[in-house]
Amino acid sequence: MRALVDVRPAVASDLPVLARLSVSARHEAGTGVQLCVNDEERLTRQLATLTGLPGGRIKVAVIEGQPVGFMLVRIIEPSLFSDVTSVYIEALYVSQDFRRRGVGHALLTAAGDLAASVGALDVYSVPLPGSRGVQRFLARLGFAPAASHRVVTTAVLQRKLAAESAGRRHQVRSIEDLIARRRRARIETNSGPLDLRSFQASLSLDKAPEEPSATDEAAAADDLVESSDRRHEHQAG
Repeated sequence: MRALVDVRPAVASDLPVLARLSVSARHEAGTGVQLCVNDEERLTRQLATLTGLPGGRIKVAVIEGQPVGFMLVRIIEPSLFSDVTSVYIEALYVSQDFRRRGVGHALLTAAGDLAASVGALDVYSVPLPGSRGVQRFLARLGFAPAASHRVVTTAVLQRKLAAESAGRRHQVRSIEDLIARRRRARIETNSGPLDLRSFQASLSLDKAPEEPSATDEAAAADDLVESSDRRHEHQAG
């Protein structure tokens, strides 16, 4: 016979116990550092902050007065990116010693009741990373994949971004160098015929016949007179 599971809103005295359960969930998760911190006192303060946020809810499952599981829920009101209300389960965890006793069913029943009360059309849940049992449990209850998360360390992200930025700058410089080389080639090609014409014109000037000087003209006249005198003497003889 299963023990009776009671699900109720968490009170201040529950928060330290829920913080310890959160640390246990961190140790089970494959990427626990992304799940929560490892400091129970800090986790207690964070859980208290969640209850003060608009739409924030913490549901705790209790068996015989002992908290054995919890559910962190947020009611997402219509916003810029969505015009409907949704219920978002940020965390769902049951202590290892109290599994297969209907605790998970009781917590999700509370989530369904909350969604119906606020008119939410969908209930979203993010199972613990690496928790195949929880994923199978959610799938059995009709939860289907809607999106996936990816994680990267800050150092790796910054290194990758810097490498890609350097690669783009090198590519831009290469393109600019190529454009500059082509521009210089066009300028040199276009100036070639002009320079050749100028050179040919200078050659033509060098080859043009020289104009006769005054001395040359006088010598030519003397030759003409002497030739004429010889013709007259020949005729007289």
